[in-house]
Amino acid sequence: MLIHLENASEFKDLISKGDVLVDFFATWCGPCKMLTPELEDLAEENKDITVVKVDVDKFGELAGDFHITVVPTLIVFKNGENKKTVSGYMDKDALLSLVKNA
Repeated sequence: MLIHLENASEFKDLISKGDVLVDFFATWCGPCKMLTPELEDLAEENKDITVVKVDVDKFGELAGDFHITVVPTLIVFKNGENKKTVSGYMDKDALLSLVKNA
């Protein structure tokens, strides 16, 4: 499932259950645009992984809470626990490996 964050108050609920990959991105970021179809494919092919896209320009306070200084930055959560943070473009297979091995 792919979710575009619409309200910061729902973030904690979204990351609280199962494997969640959060993409902190910006609409003006080239690598972020390249990453989007990879994330869409990952979410479509792996129903057990939730992908949450967070626009850092809309949710600057949330990005600050996670010390996001580079986009794209990806954070893997497992049942609400922050397991791994990486930055930069990754293809779908690398994203799947990131989530499964975090």
